[in-house]
Amino acid sequence: MALPDLPTAHSEPCSAALKTLIERGYVNQGTDLPGVDAAFEAGIVPAYAGFDATADSLHVGHLLLIMALRHLQQTGHKPIVLIGGGTTRIGDPSFRSEARPMLTDERIAANIEGIRKVFGRLLVFGDGPTDAVMVNNADWLDSIRWIDMLRDVGRHFSVNRMLSFDSVKSRLEKQENLSFLEFNYMILQAFDFLELTRRTGCRLQMGGADQWGNIINGIDLIRRTDGKEVFGVTTPLLTTPSGVKMGKTAAGAVWLNEDRLSPYDYWQ
Repeated sequence: MALPDLPTAHSEPCSAALKTLIERGYVNQGTDLPGVDAAFEAGIVPAYAGFDATADSLHVGHLLLIMALRHLQQTGHKPIVLIGGGTTRIGDPSFRSEARPMLTDERIAANIEGIRKVFGRLLVFGDGPTDAVMVNNADWLDSIRWIDMLRDVGRHFSVNRMLSFDSVKSRLEKQENLSFLEFNYMILQAFDFLELTRRTGCRLQMGGADQWGNIINGIDLIRRTDGKEVFGVTTPLLTTPSGVKMGKTAAGAVWLNEDRLSPYDYWQ
């Protein structure tokens, strides 16, 4: 597998972490791969990936991100699993033709309990420097005051730039409705990255290739508000033979929880 271009004096990454991710095909894009490489070499890098609780099980598409976090932990870094208890109330509109169905708080809580199961099998949780931690963005999003959010966070976002992202532009070009509620999702995800940077020292956000615009927003927000250098890396998307993203809405979704899909059917 060819390595992604690294615009540095060396042709291959120096760090075991980045080298492993690239060799195993987990890197689709990176905001600054040489910078990520240097950060991995310099010490422990807290890195996070977010998972909204839109169903009571994750699916095989999420497994790429979980395994990427696992490889980071195995090479000496700290995984942060972010459960989107807050952002699930809105739903990520990225590359969707219509809004996600609104879920009740009770349904979201039940879904969170369902998706917790898989992480303990693949990540080591605890209090050590490289032990994984799990956080819920409802812990800070639920207490945000609207005026404070507009003043402290919203002012750093350009509507012109937000409209230019492919995930938004595709909806507008097809004249598909994009609600103001959904439009705010990218701001909340950016705020998650900022909050994790302040709370845990998180320096890297990982997400699927369809999260590129949301990740860029978070990096820019952190630079503008706190002046810190952080990074983003996306993983490739698993797709069906027709090229459609393989998720829970695809026919025959490949669930990770065995109560949703038997081990036999999973391996088939």
